[in-house]
Amino acid sequence: MSDLHARHRKVLPDWLALYYEDPLEITHGEGRHVWDAEGNKYLDFFGGILTTMTAHALPEVTKAVSEQAGRIIHSSTLYLNRPMVDLAERIAQLSGIPDARVFFTTSGTEANDTALLLATTHRRSNTVLAMRNSYHGRSFSAVGITGNRGWSPTSLSPLQTLYVHGGVRARGPFAALSDAEFIEACVEDLKDLLGHTRPPAALIAEPIQGVGGFTSPPDGLYAAFREVLNAYGILWIADEVQTGWGRTGEHFWGWQAHGRSGPPDIVTFAKGIGNGMSIGGVIARSEIMNCLDANSISTFGGTQVTMAAGLANLSYLLEHDLQGNARRVGGLLIERLRAVVAQDPGVREVRGRGLMIGVELTKPGTDQADPDRAAAVLEAARADGLLIGKGGGHDTSALRVAPPLSLTVAEAEEGAAILEGALRSTR
Repeated sequence: MSDLHARHRKVLPDWLALYYEDPLEITHGEGRHVWDAEGNKYLDFFGGILTTMTAHALPEVTKAVSEQAGRIIHSSTLYLNRPMVDLAERIAQLSGIPDARVFFTTSGTEANDTALLLATTHRRSNTVLAMRNSYHGRSFSAVGITGNRGWSPTSLSPLQTLYVHGGVRARGPFAALSDAEFIEACVEDLKDLLGHTRPPAALIAEPIQGVGGFTSPPDGLYAAFREVLNAYGILWIADEVQTGWGRTGEHFWGWQAHGRSGPPDIVTFAKGIGNGMSIGGVIARSEIMNCLDANSISTFGGTQVTMAAGLANLSYLLEHDLQGNARRVGGLLIERLRAVVAQDPGVREVRGRGLMIGVELTKPGTDQADPDRAAAVLEAARADGLLIGKGGGHDTSALRVAPPLSLTVAEAEEGAAILEGALRSTR
């Protein structure tokens, strides 16, 4: 055990998860690569949990942060803040939500917590619909709506949460149905559920479930849900903490795969917009955002230095069409990985879109999760210079592949080859 690992264990919580038997200290990065304290170089296919969205040490972001830090770093929301207004204007315009208002937080957890406050206040109900296998953060209220046992340390909650079918296409009672039949069955389940409860405030859903292993429903499910929700006045919250900003390639927002019935009432975001700086936020229609009848501020949400980073990062993303790159390079990577695992009986599915790809591992000949092999693949990939993540529902057995959106074709091929070797060595 390293000295730093020993110090970590002595002073930090036991439940603070670390990857690898010999945990890694990352000291610096550039582009799609990072280096550890021993000088080893890694191709980064996880990006700080989908947070380093464009590239490590992106010069445009570094320059913006440095210049802003030389002027003023922070003043709180009690004062006018030009970078915050600038970024809010751009996000509101990109959101697709009419008359949108934006509130900045410091994390996705806090963004989802704020969205729940807005929805329950606006609807005067503390009942929330959430998806099975979901994850929405580590605050008390966010844990209360998380449908993933591995990330739910308590059953206590300020909310009454009802879980809906549909977030996982290839498992559960409707898995054998066609896409159209799957959507119809999930909608009928939602209608039945609503017939047995007091009117909920909102449905919160990740368009692609992140911690759940990059699972998703067929396109159009949430649009069909929306038609039912609208009849009851129930709000739709799209948790775009991991799917936003073009990562899925086909769309700028994950909800756009379900956009037939219009945009969500509330969108939450975080992670990639700051490229590592601590930015989260909520976008909502003005009547929802303005429903609170007491004073509120954010001490650190929207601080000048993080807003400068967000503006520079968003500009780079749009100017260099990183959404298009995610679509093109991500499509090649998905097909390459499917070819890699074609003869591996322990790989149940390669799924995802853009640069948000899941590889689900199961014990050969069964649907039983194989978390031991998932952990072994992470170790083997690291040994050969590749960092990936893991997740999953009933057990942690899905490999999570989510590189920065500037990934090149050559880097995608390199990463796929390393992952192929790691899978082969752990059969």
